[in-house]
Amino acid sequence: MGNYIFELSDKVTRKSVSYENRFGITIAADLYLSKDFDASKKHPAVIIGAPYGGVKKQGSGIYAQNMAERGFVALAFDPS
Repeated sequence: MGNYIFELSDKVTRKSVSYENRFGITIAADLYLSKDFDASKKHPAVIIGAPYGGVKKQGSGIYAQNMAERGFVALAFDPS
């Protein structure tokens, strides 16, 4: 489980990723995909950030995982 406050669902995969924002700051994120994700098809997507300095290993990660279980591509990022 690492530093996550929740168990990873057996219905999704989680991949640690990062990206650079418009200010040149590298942002850490987790990408959640359903286990049956097919990259050749279009999927709805959602980007989730926790308010007030929360981190991706907490509430936003739980929400992203829940959305991935429903077929969304979900990215949970650390806003701080």
